Amino acid sequence: MSFQQDCVRFGDELARLVDGGVSVKDAAVALGLPRDRCYAILRAIGLPAGQPRGKRRGAADHAVIVSVFDRTGSINQAAKACQVSHSAARRILVAQGLVPSEKLRPQGKSEAKRRFDELVAQGWSTARAAREVGVNPRTGRDWHKGIRKVGDTRVHPDGRVVDYRRRSGYTQTVTSAICEAVVSPAVSDRYLSIEDRVAIADGLAVRDSLRTIAARIGKNVSTVSREVRRHSSTGRYLPYQADRSAAAARARPKQAKLVTNAVLRAAVEEGLFRKLSPEQISHRLRRDHPDDESMRVSHETIYQALYFQARGGLKREVKNALRTGRTRRKPQRKEGERYQRFTDPMVMISDRPAEVDDRAIPGHWEGDLITGELNKTAIGTLVERSTRYTMLLHLPDGHDAEQVRDALIVAMRAMPAHLRGSLTWDQGAEMARHKQVSMATDMAVYFCDPASPWQRGSNENTNGLLRQYFPKGTDLSVYGPEDLEHVAQELNGRPRKTLGWDTPAERLRDLITAN
Repeated sequence: MSFQQDCVRFGDELARLVDGGVSVKDAAVALGLPRDRCYAILRAIGLPAGQPRGKRRGAADHAVIVSVFDRTGSINQAAKACQVSHSAARRILVAQGLVPSEKLRPQGKSEAKRRFDELVAQGWSTARAAREVGVNPRTGRDWHKGIRKVGDTRVHPDGRVVDYRRRSGYTQTVTSAICEAVVSPAVSDRYLSIEDRVAIADGLAVRDSLRTIAARIGKNVSTVSREVRRHSSTGRYLPYQADRSAAAARARPKQAKLVTNAVLRAAVEEGLFRKLSPEQISHRLRRDHPDDESMRVSHETIYQALYFQARGGLKREVKNALRTGRTRRKPQRKEGERYQRFTDPMVMISDRPAEVDDRAIPGHWEGDLITGELNKTAIGTLVERSTRYTMLLHLPDGHDAEQVRDALIVAMRAMPAHLRGSLTWDQGAEMARHKQVSMATDMAVYFCDPASPWQRGSNENTNGLLRQYFPKGTDLSVYGPEDLEHVAQELNGRPRKTLGWDTPAERLRDLITAN
């Protein structure tokens, strides 16, 4: 029998059964028709499958939809009030200008998740919030439970890894042993926490760059790079497994080298018996066993082993082992005392004569470097304290101690002897050869206190003026000696209020001609 004949013969009876509340499945059995044929007949006679005639969708009350939407702000609530579909209610609201024609969805997975969390916090269900941000309700449930999807697996907050590759649906086939999450003990902020590792995994899941992830958790990008490289398993980074591995590797205490290596310990004990110092033992072992890496030990390791024994009550053995006989380590410097910055002792600014401070006597200079991009290039600056006269040092071969020394000697020797009184500099490494500068120019060199730029106020102010000509972050090697001389002449030709509107060049000229 043809489809048209079935519609004529069974259409009215099928419609009567469905309107009476009989399911399409039961009606098909009663009429002796396949269920698919019943659905086709219902569609052909204009009755949506499974819905009675009296409740057929489409009779939308525009006023009710607009009113409900104004009150609730929800398209779903407006559609339910008139028993119409979500899309039908949306079309009405678009026509009224209450809803944009294009559905606005957050761009990117991270933005969608942020919006999803906001909606759930406002009381929305996970399914409704998921539909609102344009993701599958299953994804919304995973977000709400803290489950991360990695490839074909889902990683639960407790560390379980569940495989969902079976095509039959949302199954829970565990591919790895279920293990309890190991919570790491409180460690220093220098180390990655479990929260940091979860943030790294989330960033990798949405394909963020390592630099972006590092900025997000406040760590260096190299830290994130090493973490991902060390703890990626089968191409995936699993944060809880990584945290357990890091905690195991960080376990303390570890056995000391002299405890685990009996041969090395015997060699050290023999050296101590022969009254050798730990430093002598360390270097002699390297000489006697050049090809045996296991026979290496630093003198600090030996000292630590000896003083550890002393704290355990073996003071007699320590007294016999060390010629000083001390049972406790002696600090090498006083509390608050700084190590010497250079091999040659520094003369600090506190020892500078008072005549230099009041600027009454000319010939006392302040110096510094201004550096370019990545501190690879530099220009030396010298400012005379009383006249504010500026000289710029060309450093084409770098700004190491030797290059700065040579440039300073050449510049200062060009000045008359009575204008070579002293030089004040900060404690930068470029002044490591300060004693040679002092001997070659017959000038005393003084050093400022650490982090005290105001002690060279004239020089710091001049460096600020020079940045107009040499901006920060630029390559200073492109400026030749002629360029530096031109800039210095411009600065020295500016009238200064502190000089009674004289220029530094005029003041220096008067000092030179007066002698």
